[in-house]
Amino acid sequence: MSANRLGRDVFLALAAVGWSDGKLHAEEADAIVRTALEEGLELDEIAEIEEATKNPVELDSIDWHGLTKADRLFVYAVAAYMTRVDGAVDPRESDALDRLGKLLALPERPREHADAIAREVAELGGEQEVFRYDFRKLRETIGERLAEAQRLRAAAGEPE
Repeated sequence: MSANRLGRDVFLALAAVGWSDGKLHAEEADAIVRTALEEGLELDEIAEIEEATKNPVELDSIDWHGLTKADRLFVYAVAAYMTRVDGAVDPRESDALDRLGKLLALPERPREHADAIAREVAELGGEQEVFRYDFRKLRETIGERLAEAQRLRAAAGEPE
């Protein structure tokens, strides 16, 4: 997958997290499909994503191997945002988010940073509705912060 283009597995993961409390709200489903369309995915991929927003998909069924670090952080950040967008975090959502972080091989600190960026982007737009959330801005911000952290580590002579 290109570092600039999110693939179908990213959107399937978002649908899986959305279903973790037993229901995927229409606004969440619309936002997932809309963002996939904006990414320019193929029609058969869009159809698969739409199906995942209508019928639950399990996190364990998703192939995580093709995801870059930025992809993994983005998926986690969106999932963290989605778990609290309705104002109440269900324990099943918290469990799914923790499981997702482990499946994505993200240590606790990067998870916290991704969640903080998701909150920051939500506040920038002043929007708490998932349909109006600026996923592109979130993706760009994560990419910028990841690149900056890598530059700082390289300058300090630290391994990645």
